[in-house]
Amino acid sequence: MLPADTALDEIAALRARDGGDIVMWGSPMLVRSLLSHGLVDQLNLMIEPIVLGGGKRIFTDDGIARPLQLVKCVTAATGVQVCTYEPASDLES
Repeated sequence: MLPADTALDEIAALRARDGGDIVMWGSPMLVRSLLSHGLVDQLNLMIEPIVLGGGKRIFTDDGIARPLQLVKCVTAATGVQVCTYEPASDLES
């Protein structure tokens, strides 16, 4: 297993190459690291119509604003919203 800094460096190098998309499912810890290092081009969130009061977090507590722009949202028959976000170029009011 690679140390976290090495893994992030490897992911950054992969993003710099020509080729297809890099897709990652799950792993809230990896998502937190990728988001905090600006290595996410698109974030797909499934919002469930239930409140559990707990669970795994994907967002950090560092207080840094990382504005996102909603580019697509589909609501399933079950009420689950599948939302696609991309980093926003700037904060709009």
